[in-house]
Amino acid sequence: MQELTLTVRHKVGLHARPAAKFVKTAKSYNSQISITNLTRNSKTVDAKSLVGVVKIAVACEHQIKLEIEGEDEQQAAEALRTFIEEALEEQP
Repeated sequence: MQELTLTVRHKVGLHARPAAKFVKTAKSYNSQISITNLTRNSKTVDAKSLVGVVKIAVACEHQIKLEIEGEDEQQAAEALRTFIEEALEEQP
């Protein structure tokens, strides 16, 4: 199992469009992926569910925890880390 704790730096966090792109990235892997908003002490939700990701209300500077388990967990972890750390910075 891969476990990551990351800080979301994008000004709108994981709302609307960034959340949809995050979920799309998560769905491209076979592994089970869950996300928790540590800052808000949210419940853990399926990272492949847009409704779930939006419900945990990840804002700028919030810490999230990703738990990834499955055959492609290492690739999924790297892709999601890159998405949070780099791709979100490119969003307008």
